[in-house]
Amino acid sequence: MASLIVCPHCGRKNRVGPSAEGTPRCGNCHNLLPWVVDADEQSFEAEVHASVPVVVDLWAEWCGPCRMVSPVLQELATEHAGHLKVVKVDVDANPKLAQRFDAMSIPLLVVMRDGEEVDRVVGALPRRQLEQRLSPVLEPAA
Repeated sequence: MASLIVCPHCGRKNRVGPSAEGTPRCGNCHNLLPWVVDADEQSFEAEVHASVPVVVDLWAEWCGPCRMVSPVLQELATEHAGHLKVVKVDVDANPKLAQRFDAMSIPLLVVMRDGEEVDRVVGALPRRQLEQRLSPVLEPAA
């Protein structure tokens, strides 16, 4: 299942599929794209296996704090393009994934590397605190 990602540099829409290797680049200007995709129970496994750390955003339409976190994650994905992937999962539409991650409170951010959970953040944090909390995975590997 491919996602459409708009390049913040040239505005071109790019169709990007799940990939365990590499990071997406714009087909027009070749800049790194902010890798933010939606996943469901069928596409989840393919989406969380990536060459960069993945932040799984478990959210719901009716959740006010979720709506506050979403633009922050988009900004982080843009600023850290090539080093971060954000996978958004609607818990109402995907109850098995909500249950798998024991999402008793949302927003719930699950940080994954190589398909395995390495950290989680429950609740909405201000941008600075969230970026600080995610800094170990946002820094490029040495």
